Parts: sequence; structure tokens; C-alpha cells
Amino acid sequence: MENLENQNTESQNSIHLDKKENDFHSRIDMIELRDSLEKVKSEIAKVIVGQQDMIDHLLAALLSNGHVLIEGVPGVAKTITAKLLAKTIDVDFSRIQFTPDLMPSDILGTSIFSMKNSEFEFKKGPIFSNFILIDEINRSPAKTQSALFEVMEERQITMDGTQYEMEVPFLVVATQNPIEHEGTYRLPEAQLDRFLFKINVGYPNLEQEIAIIKNQHESRQIDKTDVVKPVISAQQLNHYQTLVKEIIVESQLMEYIAKIIINTRENQFLYLGASPRASLALLTASKAFAALRGRDFVTPEDIKEASYAVLRHRVIVSPEREMEGLTADEIIRQILEGIEIPR
Repeated sequence: MENLENQNTESQNSIHLDKKENDFHSRIDMIELRDSLEKVKSEIAKVIVGQQDMIDHLLAALLSNGHVLIEGVPGVAKTITAKLLAKTIDVDFSRIQFTPDLMPSDILGTSIFSMKNSEFEFKKGPIFSNFILIDEINRSPAKTQSALFEVMEERQITMDGTQYEMEVPFLVVATQNPIEHEGTYRLPEAQLDRFLFKINVGYPNLEQEIAIIKNQHESRQIDKTDVVKPVISAQQLNHYQTLVKEIIVESQLMEYIAKIIINTRENQFLYLGASPRASLALLTASKAFAALRGRDFVTPEDIKEASYAVLRHRVIVSPEREMEGLTADEIIRQILEGIEIPR
């Protein structure tokens, strides 16, 4: 009788294990996505030394279908990294240099009267592309900045009463210099909120600086960016973006995200907290970071890793604390440390 019970128990355990194994195999297959991203990193590494944090955030934004603002002093490879990332994807690329005299029509396009047809024809501007690099975005005035509001949020522009849809994928990567303020304009908060990430780029360390110098010395390429080749098609990227949306997020992790956002609104050191758009951005970015790590489920570490880039441009430090040298990153760190991590 005891042997029969043991056999039944073993049989039930076996069925349970088989079910778990089947459940595991039925989950999202992230192998192709992970391998493709590794190829992208390898291509960028042919030219760029270090800056792994910036590259990871750019890839996460790519998977999230979100725009990126890169801030750093001149010469830390902001622009070239964005250009190289665009080269690894087989899509159209457009670069726009923002200047004080740039007009909205220089970005969006303009209607021109055609003598042949005796009617106005819309000539599309450089914003009509898949991957748009905007260099020195804070060098153009508010009138030009406002031209980006609709296209960044709704991925369309309205011109002369007609709507023009952007092709997919559509990604804006903008750079700005935080040091030089002469001839620059502060980005409106409404525009900042349209960026999924704000990435702060610092200087390389000693080993990386030596490697940069050696690479330049040993390089025999006329244009070193020529060594970078496309490794992902537009169709693959669209597939990966759809795949990331299916990544599993447990309910306690959604509550964890909500607590982080609510804490920014209640924090005494912040003049302005994060909006519900930040909650959705943090959820999306956390899925992308999970995908970067080859997982089909989000962990608290993914959320914490995404929090800084998602929130630092969406919150405003109170003037008193800012004068004391307190930064948004430091306040975000305190918030994350003060919330219990779900297990």
C-alpha cells in the first residue's frame, strides 16, 4: 500500500514537473533578439570604446520605440554613437543640425506651388525618416522646438490641414551640451516629457582613454564608420518591438513602479514630480532592459536600472535643494532605497 502511494506521489510530481517544463518552453523565445543585439554591440564596438551604459540605454529605447535625449560635454562620442547605431539597422537615417536660425519648415517641410500642376505640393522635410539624429537640440528657439511636439508624441505631422504619418520604425535621438549656455535655449518641459530617456554621458576612465588613443593611432581607415554594417532589418526591429511588449510583468512589480512614481510627487525635495506618462515609460523601459538581458520577465533590478534615465528629466529639484547641490539622480536614488523591493 505504501509503495502504491509512493508511486502515485512520484507520478504526480512527474506530471507537475512536465507541466512546468512545458510552461517554460511555451514562454517567449528571446534568443534571436538577444543575438541580434549582441551583433549590434559588436558593430558599434569596432569604433566606440566603452560607453556601455549609453549603448545599453539606446538599445533599450530602440526596443521600446521611444526617443532619447543624450546630454554630455563635447567629445564624448554622443553624436557618433547615435550615427553608428543607425548604421547597424537597415533603415533610413536623417541628421538635423539645430541652429538659432532654424525654422520649423526646415524640419517638417513646406508647401511649394507647382507651375506644372498649378497647385501646392508638400515637400517633406528631414524629419520624414526612420532614425533621426538631432544635434545640439537646445540651440534652436521655442518656435522650432514646438515643431517636434506632435511628431514625437503622435508620430505624425499636420500641415495645411493634412496629416502625414511617419513610417515605422520612427526614433528621434537628440544631443545637447550641458556646459555651454551661450546661444542655447532651455527645452520646454512638455518636450522633455516626450523623451523616453535622458542619458548623461561622462568621461571615459584611464584604460578607456588609452584604448581610444591606440585605436586612433592604429586605424588606417579614411572613415572609421565605414567598418560598421547593418545587422538588423526594419522588419526584424518591428518584430522585436512587438516581442518586448509581451514580456511578463508581475502585479507586485507594477505596484512597485507606481510607488516609485507616487514618491516623486510626494518628495519634499522635488518641486515637480513625475506624471502618469512616466509610469508607462518606466514599465516599457523595464521590459526592454529585461530583453537586453535575455529574459522574458521583468525583475526589480530592471526597474531600478531604468528609473534614472526615465525620471531624471521628468522631475524638477526644488530651488533650495538645487542650490545646495542636490541632483535629481541623488533624489531618485533615495526614493529607490526607501521603497521595499518586492520578492
